[in-house]
Amino acid sequence: MFENLSERLERSFKILKGEGKITEINVAETLKDVRRALLDADVNYKVAKSFTDTVKKKALGMNVLTAVKPGQMMVKLVHDELADLMGGESVGLKLDGRPSIILMSGLQGSGKTTFSGKLANMLKRKQHKNPLLVACDVYRPAAIEQLKVVAGQIGIPVYSEPDNKNVVEIAQNAIKEAKSKNHDVVIIDTAGRLAVDEGMMNEIETLKNSVHPDETLFVVDAMTGQDAVNTAKEFNDRLDFDGVVLTKLDGDTRGGAAISIRTVVAKPIKFIGTGEKMEAIDVFHPARMADRILGMGDIVSLVERAQEQFDEEEAKRLQKKIQKNKFDFNDFLGQIQQIKKMGNIKDLASMIPGVGKAIKDVDIDNNAFKGIEAIILSMTPKERTNPEILNTSRRARIAKGSGTTVQDVSKLIKQFDQTRKMMKMMTGSKMNQMMSAMKGMRNMPKM
Repeated sequence: MFENLSERLERSFKILKGEGKITEINVAETLKDVRRALLDADVNYKVAKSFTDTVKKKALGMNVLTAVKPGQMMVKLVHDELADLMGGESVGLKLDGRPSIILMSGLQGSGKTTFSGKLANMLKRKQHKNPLLVACDVYRPAAIEQLKVVAGQIGIPVYSEPDNKNVVEIAQNAIKEAKSKNHDVVIIDTAGRLAVDEGMMNEIETLKNSVHPDETLFVVDAMTGQDAVNTAKEFNDRLDFDGVVLTKLDGDTRGGAAISIRTVVAKPIKFIGTGEKMEAIDVFHPARMADRILGMGDIVSLVERAQEQFDEEEAKRLQKKIQKNKFDFNDFLGQIQQIKKMGNIKDLASMIPGVGKAIKDVDIDNNAFKGIEAIILSMTPKERTNPEILNTSRRARIAKGSGTTVQDVSKLIKQFDQTRKMMKMMTGSKMNQMMSAMKGMRNMPKM
């Protein structure tokens, strides 16, 4: 995420490296390079110019402390201004209705259906809501079925009327259904539409005016860059939506949409999609995003993701097993699956300060655990619980069953033994357990 922009900005700040003080000349030179970096990232030209003008004014008007180097001061100024540009503070959902209604809008292919499922899942898990998904995309073939598949993964019901093409009727009937079955949130998934399609825009305007949603969200593919910003403006002129959702931020995005969209439409970015899994959704925090853009990592978000996945009671149970040297392959497999739920592995690593730059050219396969899982799942329940019984003949059978080699199996068992010893030496905090497991897996065989 934002790797090219981060690298360009870092090069820009090097202009001030070694300088003893801030001058109009070196500030102008640095910010000229910063502006180029923003434009290359597909940031709106007016936004980029206004941004660098503001930073320049603040830099030249600031008395630099002797303990702070000019380059460090410039990084802080750019960071703070980036955070302000993207909204300053995170903005949550207004869920005051009974039930609360959330209307999804956006272009076709922006990820509305998947995001609707992610949002429902997040509200269910974190806020203990009882959501109902509503299928109001009556045009795209298999759209209703897609929403049902997404909902099936997270155990949330879908209201649909496959033979009805009147989206207002469907939505109104769904709200009645929600009230009768005590659903406190209704999420309406609509068809993708172009702002120039007058008929389709009239339809969603009518739908909004009929159901009076607590929140109207505009979902946009972050990889479309400045086009995303232009489209958001056109939709906002018609719908006056409440917030923006940026999807596919785990892809090769240049960052222009995230940086520009708040200024152009004057509406907050509320959520970001960071992967394909149902858990891959984050509240948008402008300051944390500024940290990541400037290569500073985002340790707060990393810890929050870990806390979501690691249950305290489970952690205590594991701690006792580790202390008694009873940590087995079942526990190991569980730790791997919890780490995978946290999101894209490279994205997680980039949240650690200093790591993002180090791994930018490293290809980290998100399926790297598949071979390890295959080996463990090829063991019998007795073997997983008692790794010490894994003799030569058992290892040969496991290798055959997992499509790996005996050497791969032996290497995993050796690494597991080392990890178990290391974990016994560690204290029992949840994060220490997770990081210990990850250290043990770092040098395991690729399969």
